[in-house]
Amino acid sequence: MAASTEAPEPWYLALLGLAEHFRTSSPPKIRLCVHCLQAVFQFEPPPRVEARTHLQLGSVLYGHTKNSELAQTHLEKAWFISQQISQFEDVKFEAASILSEFYCQQNLVDSAKPVLRKAIQISQQTPYWHCRLLFQLAQLHALEKDLVSACDLLGVGAEYARVMGSEYTRALFLLSKGMLLLMEQKLSEVHPLLTLCGTIVENWQGNPIQKESLRVFFLILQVTHYLDAGQVKSVKPCLKQLQQCIQTISTLHDDEILPTNPAALFHWLPKEHMCVLVYLVTVMHSMQAGYLEKAQKYTDKALMQLEKLKMLDSNPILSTFQVILLEHIIMCRLVTGHKATALQEISQLCQLCQQSPRLFTTHSAQLHTLLGLYCISVNCMDNAEAQFTAALQLTTHQELWTFIVINLASVYIREGNRHQELYSLLERINPDHNFPVSSHCLQAAAFYIRGLLSFFQGRYNEAKKFLRETLKMSNAEDLNRLTACSLVLLGHIFFVLGNHRESNNMVVPAMQLASKIPDMSVQLWSSALLKDLNKACGNTMDAHEAAQMHQNFSQQLLQDHIAACSLPEHNLINWTDGLPPVQFQPQNGPTTSLAGLL
Repeated sequence: MAASTEAPEPWYLALLGLAEHFRTSSPPKIRLCVHCLQAVFQFEPPPRVEARTHLQLGSVLYGHTKNSELAQTHLEKAWFISQQISQFEDVKFEAASILSEFYCQQNLVDSAKPVLRKAIQISQQTPYWHCRLLFQLAQLHALEKDLVSACDLLGVGAEYARVMGSEYTRALFLLSKGMLLLMEQKLSEVHPLLTLCGTIVENWQGNPIQKESLRVFFLILQVTHYLDAGQVKSVKPCLKQLQQCIQTISTLHDDEILPTNPAALFHWLPKEHMCVLVYLVTVMHSMQAGYLEKAQKYTDKALMQLEKLKMLDSNPILSTFQVILLEHIIMCRLVTGHKATALQEISQLCQLCQQSPRLFTTHSAQLHTLLGLYCISVNCMDNAEAQFTAALQLTTHQELWTFIVINLASVYIREGNRHQELYSLLERINPDHNFPVSSHCLQAAAFYIRGLLSFFQGRYNEAKKFLRETLKMSNAEDLNRLTACSLVLLGHIFFVLGNHRESNNMVVPAMQLASKIPDMSVQLWSSALLKDLNKACGNTMDAHEAAQMHQNFSQQLLQDHIAACSLPEHNLINWTDGLPPVQFQPQNGPTTSLAGLL
């Protein structure tokens, strides 16, 4: 018995209804759902029903089971059969899209590309699917780091959307292209593209939520561009606009009328995801600027929102947001003197990355970098060197590479006996000549490292020159931590040179700034200097007060140091290769020297 093409047969509707009932049961009864769909084939259905059923079976098996072989068979049959049927676009292109997604998940990227190319070629009369498949193939190329091909496809999509009369989707394609160009640091191409996008977004009159979401996308690109360039002060107007924009979106209702143009049936991100993303860039800004309590506040808000979203939504972007938030808050904890908490969060980060090979691939260099920073904070310099060396081998990202090299140079300076390696590194991050990145913040940090080395070598005039350059750059962009570090080091130099008045003029604002951040190490350093300064000047009461402050900071840091080194997770400092260890053996007590800490 065969189903008619005009109206579905009762047996088909009954089996489909049962399958859907089992699929949506709580909990879902996937085995029974699959049985019902497989039963359709017993009736030798016509090609349309056969193709649709293969697609439904493939989707259910792919989404709910580990039977990848059977899922692949059904999806391939759905794609093959549907290509022979005219006016069957939804099944045909959905089959191509899901099959390609399946291939990518199975690391069969070379199988996914021809499917998507063929689907794009035959979908030009179906605007929604043509745009969606172009986005999908562009994303596939981007994941493979073939950003040239990805940008070409997004350019094709933008032109197609323009011809189809959808300025909204044209803007989505162009903003996506702008995002990839920013990743590639092709700034000469980014600026005219973002200018064009800004004009399109402002001139487009349509669905308020779609318009505001385009503005959020546009402003996110601008904000991240400024932050990548280390321009913390210059970014403030854009960041403020972005925060106002997300407040506007949260007041709009989702039940707006759907666009009539099928090429415009897209949205960039759900508004809940956009809220988390705005929190995330706010955290990035607060951390770079040295407002660490503000960074903590927004991290807590974002993580709470993420926990709620992850209960209802398995989108992998949520895990990516969570990882980036944790990476930033861990750096904040190390500065504020909460090493034990930072270490536990590094361990949490390892667990998140273990659950996703994609996350581990993209964030393993950051993991080793964070461990390197932790090792510095507990004075394990050999481990810090090993962690930074591992991170350098894993990253191709120029900003991260430069950040790691600056920190590795600080390790060599502290060790005092690695001159050859140190000078080799410093040649590659010379802030005066061919600095590898355009980041204002990293260039200022490179000047600071030069000043630190000159200080340790007793070349005080040279050190002052480098540190004044750091101060000039950090003041220009409100880089509070670099300002505080430069001031206290200058104060130390003037103290050594016997210029107590000038030393005091540096150390007092350094202490005020370090308290505002708060930066525990700079507070410790400043209080020690203030104690010695006041003692040298005969200010007994002030010297006693500074000594008490220094004692308090020392005790806090010492207790946190012992707590961190006693944690079983402290053994992570020995991991430099492959996947992170799943379990940790507890230690009897701290094994690291406290000499460098106090």
